[in-house]
Amino acid sequence: MPLTRSNIRRGLLALCCAGAASLSPLAGGAEAAGKKAIWGPTMLPAGNVNCPPPRIDPCSAFPTYQALGVDTFQIQLQWDQVAPTRPANPTNPNDPAYRWPPSVDRAVVDGAATGIEVALMVKLSPPWANGGRSPIWAPQRSAYSAFLRAAAARYPGVRKWMIWGEPTRKEAFQPMAKKSKKGPRRYARLLDAAYKTLKSIDRGNVVIGGMSVNAGTVTPNRYLRNMARGGKMPKMDLWGHNPFDNRRPRLKDRPIRNFRGFNDIDTLWKEIKKAYRRQKKKGRPRGLFLSEITYPTDRRATVFEGGFFVSRREQARRISAAYKIANRQKYVKTLGYFTLMDELSGNNLWGLIESDGDRKPGFFAYAAAP
Repeated sequence: MPLTRSNIRRGLLALCCAGAASLSPLAGGAEAAGKKAIWGPTMLPAGNVNCPPPRIDPCSAFPTYQALGVDTFQIQLQWDQVAPTRPANPTNPNDPAYRWPPSVDRAVVDGAATGIEVALMVKLSPPWANGGRSPIWAPQRSAYSAFLRAAAARYPGVRKWMIWGEPTRKEAFQPMAKKSKKGPRRYARLLDAAYKTLKSIDRGNVVIGGMSVNAGTVTPNRYLRNMARGGKMPKMDLWGHNPFDNRRPRLKDRPIRNFRGFNDIDTLWKEIKKAYRRQKKKGRPRGLFLSEITYPTDRRATVFEGGFFVSRREQARRISAAYKIANRQKYVKTLGYFTLMDELSGNNLWGLIESDGDRKPGFFAYAAAP
């Protein structure tokens, strides 16, 4: 489908109608729809196994996601890139200052066509909204809320909203220091503002907060303790977490100190429930949105400190085990995989398919997962 303005509009309306027909059960206090999520490209290059000749142009990756049984496609919406200059009317998605990314437009259109939900991670702030600092700095809450209104108007069928990504890492969110409460509380205020805004637009919007990672500058348990302001925790529907883990998936393992990988999700959920035990039911997280796990193959992944990798067969086994475990835990609402494809550079071979599109055993294990 060509990415024209009319097709974008049709896709937005189709997704909107699909969202209304299958309104997220969280709006009624039950569960989030779908347990299988993924990160990856919106388009595949011509010549890729999944985009074969005689095509000479790139093709949509969404038929591949559909074949995998993906429920939710995750993609970033980087505010600093969308609004490098201050909009005159920041809540209006048609303000001339906005430069909406074609990749997100395409994801919304192709997601609607294939029945796959799109979850947007809204992160990175422009300097005009954060005091002239780098994009990782916490923005003015009112400016962030205004952008969320514009984004929700641009993508009316999107129901899942991730508020930032891995803010527990100082490389991803500032201010964030190991022993300071300032960073967690600054994020908590931003999250509360986002929750209020998105719920005022549509009660069916699912606000995914926390967005912690297995370790980071501030560990998840310290982060939880330090988020409280006046005894109150920030509101959200689901707690987002990236439980990267180089262990074989199983919940019988004891936590490694303050590390919270996949094998510790039961401990993390207990800690979240404890932190929210005095909170009113409205705005209390109802489960975990595990945005990313990954199992690199063939060689050490340079992105992880120390690096780790498994064989292709072991990658498949671990994917099967992880989704089997997740499906059995009522508090796990979604488990996502990073990512569809290996890096072209060959530094991080964590995909379900090779860079040329050849499918690994992990592809079939993901496809068969519940």
